[in-house]
Amino acid sequence: MAISGVKGLLVFQAAYGASMDIFALSKGWPREERFSLTDQIRRSSRSVCKNMGEAWAKRLYPSHFVSKLSDAHSEVEETLIWLDFARDGGYLEAKASERLQEAYAPVVGGLIKMMRNPSPWCGPAKR
Repeated sequence: MAISGVKGLLVFQAAYGASMDIFALSKGWPREERFSLTDQIRRSSRSVCKNMGEAWAKRLYPSHFVSKLSDAHSEVEETLIWLDFARDGGYLEAKASERLQEAYAPVVGGLIKMMRNPSPWCGPAKR
């Protein structure tokens, strides 16, 4: 079955799910973290998905596609660091942090796989 859009990619679905988990968990964080930790981790986790969407839109141009996937990978790494801050600051239980860290492992793997071999994803859309 052909993938008709970025939302059909398993790597996108995993990133989206992790981002929604972060959103739900961060609702209970302290108000003083609202414009720092809470806002930043929500932005970076959502940006993973946003960059994959932009990559999908640019797949006619392999170098642009890979560049946007690289941006998504960078946002994953930022999110993982924010998770560490949330855990070490006492806002996120260690088990939840570990679960989220593990949720991003296949995202990173998928992004790297796509960056190393973009040809299956790039080129004119097949009808």
